[in-house]
Amino acid sequence: MRITLKLNNYTVADFLRVAANFGCDKYAYVVTANTDHVIRLCEDASFRELYDAAGFALLDSRFLAIVIRVLKRVRLASCPGSDVTEQLLASVVSADDKVVMIGGTQAQARTLADNYGLRQLKHFNPPMKFIEDPRAVENCLQFIEQESPFRFCVLAVGCPQQELLGRELLRRDRDRGLALCVGASINFLTGVERRAPLWMQKVGFEWVYRLCNDPVRLARRYLVRGPRILLFLWRIKFVPRLRGASSMTQMTDEAPSGVHSQALPPP
Repeated sequence: MRITLKLNNYTVADFLRVAANFGCDKYAYVVTANTDHVIRLCEDASFRELYDAAGFALLDSRFLAIVIRVLKRVRLASCPGSDVTEQLLASVVSADDKVVMIGGTQAQARTLADNYGLRQLKHFNPPMKFIEDPRAVENCLQFIEQESPFRFCVLAVGCPQQELLGRELLRRDRDRGLALCVGASINFLTGVERRAPLWMQKVGFEWVYRLCNDPVRLARRYLVRGPRILLFLWRIKFVPRLRGASSMTQMTDEAPSGVHSQALPPP
């Protein structure tokens, strides 16, 4: 069974323009595909449903973009969620725009508000393993809904919790604004974690830097689970989605008709 994964072919600058014009009269959530996500998409049908429902699917990983280009001969722009979050706060959000932050500590929320001059930052940090407790999930959803409409809602509670929240908010249809599933972005922006030097980011080696700085937590993800992407790539057809506010994964025996990947020319 093959999987067709449609990704918005946006650079950071492209997506910033889309996000800046999204407005507060509708709702969508953004997923950011990295290597671990792509492995999950191959293994877990329920995770594919979370991607199917997302308004935008960005290619979070420069490393994965290189792998796809070399092994699949498909050119996709990378659009790291951490860069998107930082530049949205720095250049798109105004001081009086409402931004909802789910996850992180109160200290991180204060740091973010101070660093970016956010006067309308609303913060809620659900308890550990909240996704297993229906009441805790409901409390989190109600907090977000009470703050709607918002300019942006930053969902930073880890995968797949943040994607589950994004999809549930869509299903309930009470929110207006753009929600972003951006994982560790808040940790980077508030100094809890350090990002790799720019040269390492550009060549796709940010994961090496993170592994060296937190080997106990990340060794299994990067050294055991990560290489499995090479076993799954043959099943995946990556399709650039140049415009539009929807992403989709499909499971088919063959690639769907009328869909063409953006292949590189022969060497």
